[in-house]
Amino acid sequence: MSPVPQIRVTRCNNIPVHEKGDYVLYWMIAFRRLRWNFSLQKAVDWANRLSRPLVVFEALRAGYPWACDRFHRFVIDGMADNAENLKKFGVEYYPYLEPSPDAGKGLLASLAEKACLVVSDDFPAFFIPRMIASASKKIPVCIEKVDSNGLLPLKAASRVFATAKSFRTFLQKELPSHLAEMPDAEPLKALKHSAPGSWLKDTLNRWPAASLEILRGDPGPLAEFPVDHDVAVVEERGGAYEASKRMKRFLDKKLSAYGEDRNHPDEDGTSGLSPYLHFGHLSVHEILHHLSAKEEWDLHRLPKKATGGRKGWWHMSESAEAFLDELVTWRELGFNMCWQREDYDQFLSLPPWAQQTLMDHQGDRRRYVYRLEDFERAKTHDALWNAAQGQLLEEGRIHNYLRMVWGKKILEWTASPQEALHIVIELNNKYGLDGRDPNSYTGIMWVLGRYDRPWGPERPIFGKVRYMSSENTLRKVRATEYLEKYKTRI
Repeated sequence: MSPVPQIRVTRCNNIPVHEKGDYVLYWMIAFRRLRWNFSLQKAVDWANRLSRPLVVFEALRAGYPWACDRFHRFVIDGMADNAENLKKFGVEYYPYLEPSPDAGKGLLASLAEKACLVVSDDFPAFFIPRMIASASKKIPVCIEKVDSNGLLPLKAASRVFATAKSFRTFLQKELPSHLAEMPDAEPLKALKHSAPGSWLKDTLNRWPAASLEILRGDPGPLAEFPVDHDVAVVEERGGAYEASKRMKRFLDKKLSAYGEDRNHPDEDGTSGLSPYLHFGHLSVHEILHHLSAKEEWDLHRLPKKATGGRKGWWHMSESAEAFLDELVTWRELGFNMCWQREDYDQFLSLPPWAQQTLMDHQGDRRRYVYRLEDFERAKTHDALWNAAQGQLLEEGRIHNYLRMVWGKKILEWTASPQEALHIVIELNNKYGLDGRDPNSYTGIMWVLGRYDRPWGPERPIFGKVRYMSSENTLRKVRATEYLEKYKTRI
């Protein structure tokens, strides 16, 4: 087993490793997968080094913001995959579903009490950084967090980048050395100590593990959790198994036309992988591994000179390069921001020029002004916007290109840019399977000018922020079938 790069590992407190503990505890909170996972790999390394078994603890809180049936079911699908696969390796797996807010208080401390150390996931957004920081102060056990977010380690960039091009240029200089340090595809194969123990008996009596009924998908138990039941489960299932199927289907059947089809809603040419990346069911490293095999590509094809250009640097097909620009440049640009700025979701984190121009035009007359409730129910005058919102309500996603127009129209139809930001975040995070994610905040804040430049001519409401309209969009993209499909489902 290869070592985890030290740049991806952060010690969260100054407590030494308890070498005589009963096991190594992997607290799985963001990278909810057993493959291509630096965090799990680090936990296995510790278990082997200390000659101790490994316990994998995966929990789902009841009181997290926007908790609902949709997100609960997607995460639980992944738990079911993990439960099945961990049996094959003889690893103790503890899936815990909190029955009510704060019911799990004290659980991590109980598990950590007998552990040599706790290894967890270094995810830079939502409530996760605060949760790990709090645990590291309260629990008298060594805690490490490991970055398995993207191809570029979070610590590799020491500043926030203002544009995609500047970040892309940095990536092209920095990334090659990190691409040589891939996570192990199946780190559990290297685990040397897998004997089960009775360490969790008392803990399980107080905090029972998730039932087999809910893990296998029975709808009844889900209704008992205190989450928003109005945000319903979608047809798309979560978990590493479904993520792998979707990835292979995209690479085999859609990738070749991605460059041409991705912006046309009728073609549905996007990858659809963002929910699986968000919930940690799929790794960017795994995608790159399979894409490289398909393209017959290796590291030696990378040029030594960085240009910042969107095309040509990877030396892959045009569609593969377009896909990688979304998967790597734009996705990891959001991680770069969230890791370094706690106010990544605030109006004051926008570039000064964007803040100024939006405030200069805050008093401009709006032809239409809608409330959150109107937007939420897709009750606007605009058929394309309503269709995009209808897709979000039903499927938990919006076609990538239309998501930009969707956000721009909310900015245009609200009383202030601050209110627009609140509404976009609320709708995206409440219904989107890939919401509450650094990549999602990249798209949200781009609507208000982040990672963009001033545009002319200066317009009412938008000022110098880029303007988009449904009319122009419909002239550029094929969306006739899309409009017909989603207008009847609202």
